[in-house]
Amino acid sequence: MEIIWVRHFMTPGNRKRQYIGSTDEPLDEEMIPQDLKDYPKIDALTVSPMLRCRQTAERIWPSMPFETEPLMRELDFGEYERKTYEELKNKPVYQAWLDSGGAGAFPGGEDREDFQKRCVQGAENMISRLIAEDCKRAGVVVHGGTIMAVLSAFDPEKRPFYHWQVCNGNGYITDIDPEEWKKGVHLFYNVRILHEIDIIDGEKLR
Repeated sequence: MEIIWVRHFMTPGNRKRQYIGSTDEPLDEEMIPQDLKDYPKIDALTVSPMLRCRQTAERIWPSMPFETEPLMRELDFGEYERKTYEELKNKPVYQAWLDSGGAGAFPGGEDREDFQKRCVQGAENMISRLIAEDCKRAGVVVHGGTIMAVLSAFDPEKRPFYHWQVCNGNGYITDIDPEEWKKGVHLFYNVRILHEIDIIDGEKLR
């Protein structure tokens, strides 16, 4: 089974480089790609319940009904929701978070380890359901943090969380062995980037 993981299109907060986690904002209409033909056809679709993911799914696969998976919503950044690096860089708590490699939680926010556990549980629930439905190719529209959490957990090479950072509208394609999955071998194989070019502020990431 093939699973296509897509990060939602850009929101106004993303455009401003804010921390957008639990804030349920819509897409930035000016930043939605005009040509969506490069997204593969799918048999089933699962999305985060947050508005930006539902809107993205409706743009990419407009005729496809979808299931929502609440456990794969984005990290809650607590008091730092809608804040930028420039606004936070002089705060000792924020600097400590950066020095830790993004571990721990912002004030009033969600711990990354807890976040990763719930995302993995949501992914396992979804994949088991898709296998039971004999799905051959599924689409998943979620968040950048969700993709990093899930792929770092199921990667046979155990590459770290931030290795899986991806731009809005891009993502990864992964293969699942349904028989191995049923036996408890929860791994992704043949992981590849969805779109070869991944650019932030004019700088190519890949």
